[in-house]
This record gives sequence, structure tokens and C-alpha cells, in this order.
Amino acid sequence: MTDLLTSIQAALGLPHTPIPFTSSGALPSAFAVTDLACASIAAAGQAASELLHQQTGRLPSLEVDRRLASFWFATSIRPMGWSVPPLWDPVAGDYATKDGWIRLHTNAPHHRAAAESVLGACANRAAMASKVAQWVKSDLEQAVVDAGGCAAEMRSWAQWQAHPQGLAVNAEPLIQFSADDSKNPKPWQGSVAQPLAGVKVLDLTRVLAGPIASRFLAGLGADVLRIDPPTWNEPGVVPEVTLGKRCARLDLHDKTDRAVFESLLKDTDILLHGYRADALERLGYGVAVRQKLAPGLIDVCLNAYGWSGPWQNRRGFDSLVQMSSGIAEAGMQWKKANQPTPLPVQALDHATGYLMAAAAIKLLGRGGSARLSLARTARLLIEHGAGTDEALRAEDQSDQGMLVEQTPWGPAHRLQVPLKITGTPLQWALPAAELGSHRAQWW
Repeated sequence: MTDLLTSIQAALGLPHTPIPFTSSGALPSAFAVTDLACASIAAAGQAASELLHQQTGRLPSLEVDRRLASFWFATSIRPMGWSVPPLWDPVAGDYATKDGWIRLHTNAPHHRAAAESVLGACANRAAMASKVAQWVKSDLEQAVVDAGGCAAEMRSWAQWQAHPQGLAVNAEPLIQFSADDSKNPKPWQGSVAQPLAGVKVLDLTRVLAGPIASRFLAGLGADVLRIDPPTWNEPGVVPEVTLGKRCARLDLHDKTDRAVFESLLKDTDILLHGYRADALERLGYGVAVRQKLAPGLIDVCLNAYGWSGPWQNRRGFDSLVQMSSGIAEAGMQWKKANQPTPLPVQALDHATGYLMAAAAIKLLGRGGSARLSLARTARLLIEHGAGTDEALRAEDQSDQGMLVEQTPWGPAHRLQVPLKITGTPLQWALPAAELGSHRAQWW
């Protein structure tokens, strides 16, 4: 654990301070997923603690609860009398090919359409399985990707290390920081109770990693405004990740909406985005344009497969990166299973989200950018070594917070927060909200 935390602290330029982890047990996995959960959450907390130290002269102490950190890496919301929609499209998942395994990611309608443009329309998993079985895995992966879809064949860690993209991303730093020479530091408006009060976060991210980052920033008092395209939806994760945020929609292909976006960006302190590496450039909002519109902007971005190599612009998600990088294959060996065995939670997403939040806090007052990727976080987890078999005590009612969150779907509890920062409670002023339920404006 200390090795993992030390690696993250070094990547963030944080002091190598021991941080206590309370309770015991771990998620069952071939890898140390609970250690990654604790270390990434601790690093985000340490970044906030160091900010308070700079601003107040006092360094708050921290601790992380292993059980709660593990649970939050799955889901934090506990609905009362309603259910969160399913996370996965009915045909998303792992399929046997002629020569191995492939995962198809079909949650977004256009990604499912892309897979079906290659394989033919499939009403259910059985129909999809019979069609996939006729393909060689590498050919199908390439065909789906070429069609604009999302797929990943299962590789071992050794194969990934030798693959051109594995070679590229594994040579990258865990977090790539770039300095901003046009420093225009904004005076700190926060307090011990809300260190990020007055900080405006424009969140262009989807699904999990980026939204986890902005949820954490909101819990420290930041004003988070999430922007989605007109038709985007991710019903299985929205109740989980929109806590503490306002959510609006803009069409960046529309002239009027572009003007609104640019006016928002001018007042933004932290921009979070998770588009493919070339997407904002193609929309006319490349790095130089962003810095011109918002001098001193803190620009934190992630992608799936890294920022160099042949796949830097490839669509990807946590579950696909687990297949590509050898995690699912190692899980299969560990469990002695006959099919890919992913991590018990989407740990690459969650961990990268907390690292994004830590990087954003680290850059406050100095500006600059940080780049992260799910595949580089995968290397961190893989190289840390094996997990443990010590089981976590099962969740019970006492793990839930006292407050009732009034969401659009019904009331809910949240699990108690795994991170304690002395004097600085993580707390959210707004309940989870539907995408597009607010106006695209700052308070």
C-alpha cells in the first residue's frame, strides 16, 4: 500500500507523508484494488490538505476507511424505494471469437449501431455471440473501431507491454503536468470548511472518471457546471455522479451555443474534459484557443489509451482498457475461470478520477495542465502486484449517512464518505440531478 501511495504522491509532487488507512479487508481481485482506492482517495485529500496548509498555515490530518473506499469505488448511492437503471446495454459484454475473447461496449446507441454495422442487427446476447464466434478477435476489434465503435480483444500483460500502444502509454508519466507561463493567480476565496469555495469547474466529461473528479471537487465547495451534448444520456450512472453539480446541455456545433460555451469558459478556473485527444481541436477549441479564451485556465484531461502512440485518439472505457492491458486475462488466471475476469469494480475510472481531482487542486494558484489516462493508471495497478484474500465486512445500515438526498428519481442515502480531513467535511450542497436540468450559466 505504501508503495502505491508513494508512487502517486511522487507523480503529484506531494510530500511522501504516511496517511492512515482504517478498517481492514479488501475487494477480492487479482490486483490490489482496495489499496488503489485508498491511495487515490488519500492523494486527492492530501492535495486539499496541502492547499489549506498554503493558505492558512495549518496542515489538516487525513485518514481513509478501507471498507468505505472499496464501496465508493462501486457505488455510493442507496435509493429508497426506487432503483438505478442498469449500467450495461443488453448486448454489451465479453464474447468468444475463433481465437480468444473480445469485449464489445455498446452502452451508447451510436456505439451499438457501429458494432451492428459490422456484425449485423442483434436482438440479444445469443444472437451477438453466434456472430462474434465467426470472427478472429483482432480482425473484429479493428472492424468495430473502424466503424466508430468500441471494442477490445483480450490481451495478456506481456502482450500489452509489447504492443505499440502499450509501449507508448507505459512510457508516459502517471500524470503529465505542463506549466502555464501566463500566470494569473486568482486570490483564494475558500475556507477550512470549504477549501474550493469560489472555484468554477466546467465539466465536459462523461460516464465515470471525469465525473468522479468533479464530484470530489464539488464536495470541497467548488461550483461545478457539467455540460453535455443535446441527446447524450447515461442513465445508469447519472444518479451516482451528478451529486453536487448543476447539469446543462450545449451543442458545440451550434453557433449560439458556442458563444454561450465561450462565455462560460472565460470565467472558468478548472476545465475537465475526457474527449478523445483530437476532439476539442476538431471543434475549434484546441489548447491555444482555450488558453486565449481563459488565460491561466487549469486544464485537466483524460483519455482511455494515453497521449502518444497509434491509439491516442481511440475510443475507450474502463472495461475495454482492462481487456487490452492484461487485467481481465490476469483475473481469469487468478480465478481459474474459463472467461475474462475483470476487476470487481471500475477501479481505473474511479482512481483516475481522484487523481484528476488531486491534479486540479495541485494546479490552483499556478495554472497549467495535467493529462491522465485509464491505461496508464492500469500500469500503476498491475505493477503494484497481487491483491489480498482478506474479505471486507459486509455493508450495513450504519455505513449510510444520516441525510436523505432528494433526487429527481426519489429519496436516497449516500454511504458515509471514506475520506476524513480534519475540519473539512466532504459535503455536497446539491442532490444528484438529471442531465440538462439546469441553465448553462454560472451562479
